[in-house]
Amino acid sequence: MTLAEAMGLHPWRLRVRQAKVALAGEDDVPASKWGPSSLKLLNPRLGIPLWRGRAPVPRKVILSNLFNHTQTPVEAGWSVKRTQVRDFRGRVATYDSHNGTDLCIPVGTTVLTAAPGEVVRVVSEFNRGGLKVFIDHGRGLMTCYAHLARALVGEGQLVGRGEPIAISGYSGLDGFITFPFGLPHIHFNTWLNGEPVDPFAREGEVSVWHGGVPVPVDGEAKGEFAPSVYDEAAVDEVIAGCLTPRSRAELAGIEPLSRRAARTIIASNYYPTRFPVRRNPYDQRWEREERLDMPFSAADFDAAVFADDL
Repeated sequence: MTLAEAMGLHPWRLRVRQAKVALAGEDDVPASKWGPSSLKLLNPRLGIPLWRGRAPVPRKVILSNLFNHTQTPVEAGWSVKRTQVRDFRGRVATYDSHNGTDLCIPVGTTVLTAAPGEVVRVVSEFNRGGLKVFIDHGRGLMTCYAHLARALVGEGQLVGRGEPIAISGYSGLDGFITFPFGLPHIHFNTWLNGEPVDPFAREGEVSVWHGGVPVPVDGEAKGEFAPSVYDEAAVDEVIAGCLTPRSRAELAGIEPLSRRAARTIIASNYYPTRFPVRRNPYDQRWEREERLDMPFSAADFDAAVFADDL
């Protein structure tokens, strides 16, 4: 694998245009925010070995930035500052706008699906997460695997639990800017009822990880999948409220409903300032339940460790 593929640099003219969106903003999308506190995200002790394809902690996935439970307002723009942060443990292993879980692994690691489902989107956006694969798992649950180097699946493909879906890298603007001191990782989003949730459980919550903690997939791909059922009126209400005409028209023209709904969930979470109307897009509201494995093989990893414990 080349460095250009790991970072997702091609086609370079498109990547330059996408980088400008992050740095300067565009229609209904504020520019990203960063500052001196963002430097705390760098970790050359761990990052350099991961870029070289080596695990600094043998057979362990390193959890760096966790879901922030005190996020800054989306209207202020995507912020990689650390001004108000709190992870599920009550610690500060996160940053202002972080709405996922960063799973740090050596570049070139095979990424597996965390649960059975259908691939609903494969897209590369240098300004937001690089190359990404989105999977609908049914029952109101969707996951996203970002910063990939290479996708191994296509839209519409059904995948079993533990099936290979991608090769890891650190694609996107943040990987390019922080090289080689940033931590190559999979930014793992968990969306329930169309909204981002922390797969880790706080007190009184049910974990979305099997057994309460992320454990690598052990065994062959398996598991049953029932496609999500959507509320067409709710989906179309969210689209109608989109502030950006070109995005609104693009989403409204997508058929069938399942594809339109999935794309609307993705767009409204990656570009939330364009979507002031928020609705549960499913036919019912689903509760948290243990459904996910860590998206890597037990042949490669034994468990996960928190970076701030190392």
